[in-house]
Amino acid sequence: MQYTIKQIAEALGAESQGDLSVTIERAAEPADAGPSDLAMAMSPKYADALSAGAARAAVLWEGADWQALGLKAAIFVPRPRMAMAGITAMLDRGQGVEPGIHSSAVIDPTAEIGEGASIGPLAVIGARVRIGKGAIIGPHCVIGMDAVLGNDAVLREMVSIGARAQIGDRFIAQPGARIGGDGFSFVTPEVSGAENARKTMGDQGEVRAQSWLRIHSLGAVEIGDDVEVGANCTVDNGTIRNTRIGNGSKLDNLVHVGHNTRVGQDCLLCGQTGVSGSVEIGNNVVLGGQTGVVDNIFIGDGVISGGGTKILSNVPKGRVIMGYPGIKMETHTDIYKAQRRLPRLARDVEALKKVVSKLPPSD
Repeated sequence: MQYTIKQIAEALGAESQGDLSVTIERAAEPADAGPSDLAMAMSPKYADALSAGAARAAVLWEGADWQALGLKAAIFVPRPRMAMAGITAMLDRGQGVEPGIHSSAVIDPTAEIGEGASIGPLAVIGARVRIGKGAIIGPHCVIGMDAVLGNDAVLREMVSIGARAQIGDRFIAQPGARIGGDGFSFVTPEVSGAENARKTMGDQGEVRAQSWLRIHSLGAVEIGDDVEVGANCTVDNGTIRNTRIGNGSKLDNLVHVGHNTRVGQDCLLCGQTGVSGSVEIGNNVVLGGQTGVVDNIFIGDGVISGGGTKILSNVPKGRVIMGYPGIKMETHTDIYKAQRRLPRLARDVEALKKVVSKLPPSD
């Protein structure tokens, strides 16, 4: 896979200078770049590293003197991460799934496979499944009965899609993602200790043996267009209604979305975030890594939570929160600063006590 500097610049809509016929095979960090690599030096801090490599061409910051840097060609970008999105898309060589259907794949005769779809070794496709045009199903993937997978979807190796899941176009699932497992929903014949503790916010009182009865998941999972889920990410089926993930949302590795939860459009759920059941999440929400969300609450549009935040109550639109429990970020910062002052305050109090203890008694 080779591209000229001219082709890359035109694809990015970016300015380019120098010998635009220089061909590129890979992207590389500046110090590691060879003659056929495109050095990603999009900030002045990478200028010195360019001299340690052997790149002929680079992606540079606006206004950079590419000739002084010893280059034959350069592409100039105002927004480096946007340029990274376009360049990596062009140079991505994929995972090597061969076109067509592998001879070891097991496909139910009632399944419908779209034109140009690829199905890898040992994949299993259930009854009445519909797979869209150009989809790529990696090795050892399983798609349950009546599931729908849209056009140009990509399932990496060992992804499983549960029965009746409805997934839109351009879906991407990283290795080991599990869509459509049953929800974690159980009940005891009598009122449980957990229910009492939640109601009283205190000791459960008398401890009694309890057995848990399963509440089955009759719903499925609905996922919109342009959604991505990370490695070992899990999205549970709904109990009655479907669990939903909106268009354009991205779920990182090890994210869990519980049963009945609805995630809006263009949300980011970062690594190890856990969302309990029946949560309503608005659009453009960002949950930082290891955010935990209690069940049966709502999170408004545009909310941002810092990493490690535990959300225990409703969050209004546009709020930025942090901490355990999650509170306004500025309030959490003030509390943190006060906590850091506590040792000094304790020393001051102790010193004052000593002074006071030596004072003569008052009349």
